[in-house]
Amino acid sequence: MKHFNILGFLMAVMCCLVIRASAQQPEPGDNATLKDKIRAAEIGYLSKQLELTPAEAEKFWPIYNNYTHEVELLIAERRRNKQQDRSNDDAARQALDKEMDIEQRMVNVRTRYKQEFLKALPPRKASSVFKAEREFRTQLFRQLKERGADRNLRRVRP
Repeated sequence: MKHFNILGFLMAVMCCLVIRASAQQPEPGDNATLKDKIRAAEIGYLSKQLELTPAEAEKFWPIYNNYTHEVELLIAERRRNKQQDRSNDDAARQALDKEMDIEQRMVNVRTRYKQEFLKALPPRKASSVFKAEREFRTQLFRQLKERGADRNLRRVRP
């Protein structure tokens, strides 16, 4: 179970990094940023997968938004930690300790929000939140990869 949590955490981190990197540039001729489009797709996907009623959605989304915000803060902290100097053993050890601390805090956030989701949703739905989130990110990665491959093909073709 511990390995599953770490894998899920790493997937979430990778997805958020891709989202942040991709979301900084709006698509040409479109007012909405890629990040906004991804967020809208995520809301639609999670709502459908969790089969949220309007009453459940009203309770769930504020909690989920807070969860997402906390995760993004930890990801930003991890990014800053990766940029720290690791040129000597002490610096490398401190960076490793910091990385492990961030990972533990991420697990703590997920554990805390699991309880919050149970307050807003029936257990059957609450237990599916993290799974649905992982599935969405997997699909997102696949689509972004396909788009990247499509762009590369268009550049090669005259």
